[in-house]
Amino acid sequence: MKIESIAQILDIYRIPYETEYRFHPTRKWRFDYAIPDSRIAIEYEGGVWSRGRHSRGKGYISDCDKYNAATVLGWRVLRYTIDHLNKRPEQIARDVQELMI
Repeated sequence: MKIESIAQILDIYRIPYETEYRFHPTRKWRFDYAIPDSRIAIEYEGGVWSRGRHSRGKGYISDCDKYNAATVLGWRVLRYTIDHLNKRPEQIARDVQELMI
């Protein structure tokens, strides 16, 4: 089976999640996927090989601000790329499951 999204992995492993979860009380930041009860955030970092937003200066700085604010608020942020989806999707599930314990 070809894995095409983090949501697909979470569904396969029956890990409950929310998408586009707004975590900050004043900023409009959202996590791609979140498990609010465990304060686990999962971010998909697209465009890492094509000079996408996450790998250019302004986008990278904005991501740092977002992830640092999340950490201050008690969130644990996991970050994954297309390589994780294609080469080791089971690692994503294991990471999330370990944090849920």
